[in-house]
Amino acid sequence: MKYDNITEAVFLRRPNRFIAEVEIDGHKETVHVKNTGGCKELLIPGCEVWLTAPGTPDRKTKYDLVAVRKETGILFNIDSQAPNKVVKEWLDGQGYDRVIPEYTYGDSRIDFYMESGDQKFLMEVKGCTLEFDGIGYFPDAPTERGVKHIRELMKAKEAGYHAILAFVIQMDGVTEVRPNKDTDPEFAKAISEAKKAGVEMLFLTCHVEPDELVINYRRNGRNEDMAKVEECIKALL
Repeated sequence: MKYDNITEAVFLRRPNRFIAEVEIDGHKETVHVKNTGGCKELLIPGCEVWLTAPGTPDRKTKYDLVAVRKETGILFNIDSQAPNKVVKEWLDGQGYDRVIPEYTYGDSRIDFYMESGDQKFLMEVKGCTLEFDGIGYFPDAPTERGVKHIRELMKAKEAGYHAILAFVIQMDGVTEVRPNKDTDPEFAKAISEAKKAGVEMLFLTCHVEPDELVINYRRNGRNEDMAKVEECIKALL
């Protein structure tokens, strides 16, 4: 998944969860933040950020803030819409007969429905942008919606679907996501119950550039992380 244009800036402050103030070539600009989570460990005054200008008419802000470099030097994509886009691209290359985004199941809209022969799959996607000491954590804020989706996946598993909870890790160097039980104990509880019920947990490692998010691969062959992910998918099939 690539952005058509990208602009480097310096983060100044975040007055609320929807906007931030940045400095571009010496002038201040108010931009939209494409992530309503806290991101307090990332968006620190003076840090490098990257913006994209979607060119939508009549917008209040010209730019969207989509990436930030953490003080550790690691580049993070924080665009909350990016995980579903990059997973759709990836699923289209995985050999499924059908891939349907935004699939209504029960009382929820699940991110993806897939078919392979007579096998049926439901996949819910979560983007991970919270990292400590090389481990990813989710969520960074309480998520009733996330708990609801996990409950629906458990019902789907019981009904005969292959149910998958996929975490898109929006940074390099992290291969595991753990439930952030201090922030959302209900989500952590739901994850534990889902594992026992047979819901698959899939960690999709990524490579991040200021203008790109891609599920890991090498242009001239698979890397170890991608091989592990493919083994998980083959096991499901």
